[in-house]
Amino acid sequence: MKRLLLLAALLPFTVLAQPLNVTNNPNQPGYIIPSQQRMQNQMQSQQIQQQGMLNQQVQNQSQMQQQRLQSQLNNNQQRVIDLQPGQQMLPNSNGGMLNGGSSGQQHMLPQN
Repeated sequence: MKRLLLLAALLPFTVLAQPLNVTNNPNQPGYIIPSQQRMQNQMQSQQIQQQGMLNQQVQNQSQMQQQRLQSQLNNNQQRVIDLQPGQQMLPNSNGGMLNGGSSGQQHMLPQN
């Protein structure tokens, strides 16, 4: 009878003998070392931050490139407008087909 009473008295303490966090038990498969988990989280946050910085740099570079291309396009369009037939005298000093080989003359482009 005394043994049964002693066993009944010790039964609540056996519950306390169980580990409180059974999901992070070093003897279980998939155990994660807490310091390793912290380092992994820190590296992931750094990677996310660097990814954001790289995305910002790519966006800035593409905007600058788009501005340069737009500027070149505008300049080329202005050149085409400036070189419309009948608007500008073109020098032909290298003896090309327009002046028949005599250098120093200027000719108008023919109008279409």
